[in-house]
Amino acid sequence: MSTPDTTMPDDTQPDFSSLALPAALQAAVDDLGFTTPSPIQAQAIPPLLAGRDITGVAQTGTGKTAAFGIPLLAAVDADAKVARGHVQALVLTPTRELAIQVADAIESFASHLPGVRVLPVYGGSPYQPQQHALRDGVHVVVGTPGRVMDHMNRSALVLDDVKMLVLDEADEMLRMGFAEDVETIFGQAPTQRQVALFSATMPPAIRRVADTHLNDPVQVTVAPQQTTTENVEQSYAVVPFRHKVGALARVLATSDADATIVFTRTRASAEEVGSALIERGVSAATISGDVAQKEREKIVERLRGGALDVLVATDVAARGLDVERIGLVVNFDIPREPEAYVHRIGRTGRAGRSGRAISFVTPQERGKLKHIERTIRTRLNETELPSPRDVSAHRARTLLATVPARLEAGRLDLYTELLTEHLAPREDGTTPDAKDVAAALVALAVGDDGPAHRAAQEEHERERAAVLGGRTRETQRAERGDRDGERTGRHPRSERGRDDRGRDDRRGIRRPADGTRYRISVGHTHGAQPRGIVGALTNEGGLRGSDIGKIDIFGNFSLVDITRPLDEPTMSKIGRANVAGRQLRIAVDKGAPERRAPRTERPARTY
Repeated sequence: MSTPDTTMPDDTQPDFSSLALPAALQAAVDDLGFTTPSPIQAQAIPPLLAGRDITGVAQTGTGKTAAFGIPLLAAVDADAKVARGHVQALVLTPTRELAIQVADAIESFASHLPGVRVLPVYGGSPYQPQQHALRDGVHVVVGTPGRVMDHMNRSALVLDDVKMLVLDEADEMLRMGFAEDVETIFGQAPTQRQVALFSATMPPAIRRVADTHLNDPVQVTVAPQQTTTENVEQSYAVVPFRHKVGALARVLATSDADATIVFTRTRASAEEVGSALIERGVSAATISGDVAQKEREKIVERLRGGALDVLVATDVAARGLDVERIGLVVNFDIPREPEAYVHRIGRTGRAGRSGRAISFVTPQERGKLKHIERTIRTRLNETELPSPRDVSAHRARTLLATVPARLEAGRLDLYTELLTEHLAPREDGTTPDAKDVAAALVALAVGDDGPAHRAAQEEHERERAAVLGGRTRETQRAERGDRDGERTGRHPRSERGRDDRGRDDRRGIRRPADGTRYRISVGHTHGAQPRGIVGALTNEGGLRGSDIGKIDIFGNFSLVDITRPLDEPTMSKIGRANVAGRQLRIAVDKGAPERRAPRTERPARTY
């Protein structure tokens, strides 16, 4: 039987000095400027310091890293001799980004514990440096389940001395197919250990993990936000994958916000979008879990100081981001969870200022949008995206608004003379119209070169008609995909291939058209889903999301298009990864003869 919730009223929240932290940890807390613990910290830290197991229900951004990180360091014996590969604490995270962030945070809490060493381990980075660090001695390991398992299988990581085991974002971990790895890791840890399990939700699968592996846990809960920021104007626009970058560029070009934050689901998407914006001349930067903390601080300071206008970020990387200049939030990818949506748009509309949030929704994602609306009890207004004509009009108005000040500044004689010469009668007797000349000058100043711009406007109108107008074949397919997605809970990816010019339809970004098709040994009968396959390939194989193309899931196997060739070490690592409780066992697909399957093995859907 679990101990009931230990929720304490907000008016009795203690400060950190009343939590009886060890002196070194209290000094670190003071250095970081922490004074009053967040609700999850106030509820979780005391029982963890007392040696109790806990289950914590809290969203990203509530301060749960400190809630388990500080007690974890209190349990570590910095003076004990560290045996090769033996660690005293292990934190499991679902993604490499979160592993890096959590490790950085724990290191900051250990600033007054000079003997304590913290190591992040995750797929996509070389084994050897991680193995060398483990050999030299590490107290705390923070890592993804797959890479942790790899080090355990190589005897580089030994859990015999683990005092505390933490599962961070447990629901996401199980959703990505790490359930079997988590069970194996628990099985190799000592029976006498302390466990902290944190999850945004507590579905039956997570409760089973808690019932199996936790000892009389204290339950701590931070209620999710029920309403979104009142000062934020919320809207959405229906945008196909391949038109998202262009749509984003036009939204930014017509926005009067001081600064904008653009949210994507993955690190790879953030890098792609950030690069595409920079290529278009936008003052943008990207932060994700791969960005070092010092570099992240520099980027945020540039954003805060006005040297940077657009920040592209993942949810994990944007945790704790508080910049008053942010007047616009763009959900380039709609979040999976309504709570993440609330957290994202909370980055704007701060300090009594008004803000705006717009979400890009593909035709297949209307079901997700409705789920968010039901959760936040607010209906989002559909907005019409700005067209190239709107962009030019906005730039022209902005330019013309500066004319009075320039007239007042004076010293225009040179330009008056040149215009007078240009407006003089020509040899053929014609005289240029002054208004036409002025209009041409404004058009050139805002980047409208004429026919090419008109063609861009016409293309936009065709895109808009395809999305909003009529029962075209494309619209019907999108609606069918939307209904299928709502029924199955899967996210159709029919638009995620490459076009005949090698451009990725999702982003409008050019990439090689060639690639290789691989066969993996999991399918529908095993419970495989695209997100689990993608998670294994990116976390354990070090692939970027942009490297992964079409996914066909059959009954007992799946086929995956990967745009870059895989060497033998990478295929070996991917082959040992688990999805739906089975190893992938990846191999190059041999083509049609090998793929002849019973009629029952026709793919249910192509992703």
